[in-house]
Amino acid sequence: MVVDGFTGLFGSDPVVHGLVGGVVIATLNLLGASLVFVWRDPSERALDGALGFAAGVMLAAAFTSLIIPGIETYSNGNPIPVLFGVALGALFLDRSDILIPHAHYLVTGRRRSDAAASSESLPIDDERLAGVLLFVLAITLHNMPEGLAVGVGFGSGDLGTAIPLMLAIGIQNVPEGFAVSVAAINAGLDRRTYAVFAGVRSGVVEIPLAVLGAYAVGVVSTLLPYAMGFAAGAMLFVISDEIVPETHTGGHERVATLGTMLGVIVMLYLDISLG
Repeated sequence: MVVDGFTGLFGSDPVVHGLVGGVVIATLNLLGASLVFVWRDPSERALDGALGFAAGVMLAAAFTSLIIPGIETYSNGNPIPVLFGVALGALFLDRSDILIPHAHYLVTGRRRSDAAASSESLPIDDERLAGVLLFVLAITLHNMPEGLAVGVGFGSGDLGTAIPLMLAIGIQNVPEGFAVSVAAINAGLDRRTYAVFAGVRSGVVEIPLAVLGAYAVGVVSTLLPYAMGFAAGAMLFVISDEIVPETHTGGHERVATLGTMLGVIVMLYLDISLG
């Protein structure tokens, strides 16, 4: 019924579906970023729990909506294309960190031994502007796999998998967008300005990537298992390299872990009930 309603509203073109999916997740990111208007001073414990929830949703979605259907449905049971894509997605995010600092460092100020160069190495005189630019670049890189995953999901033509994936990523975008806005405010950026900017930034990145993902796998169908693996690998890298370390440094590991478990449960429920 959900699938029929979706096609009734938006037709049957996978590229249009990718556009709709990108708009949905970008809108929910804006919603999360705008929560700073009503929840002005969240505790670090609450933020760690929210980010843990986002990690749990992404973790389950990577397997139920990308890796498993990529192997079983689009590779005829051959795991090699999907697993190659997983490795490529993780490698892409890893190499990108050479050029763009870890979001972890930009948000918390706690440098990791493998962090990329600091803002002081950039040819920008205004130190605060350099920090803001790096912050935006790091968070943009963080969100790229999400838009791509939604586009690839719709490009596959399997709305029973793509719609739960869209909803899952959109739901996890709410606490993620909120956490990013809080971090930016704590760094001295204006509350109202950044809440709006965070949503715009998400839309600029996630919407085109969702459309591109849907278009690419529609034109070259053989790319689909590789693309699904790539999106999943990039998401898994973000979870392990950014979100988990961030939520386990402030003494609230148990809350973050419980949030992760709740996120996994929510995603599995969405996948079964809507898939």
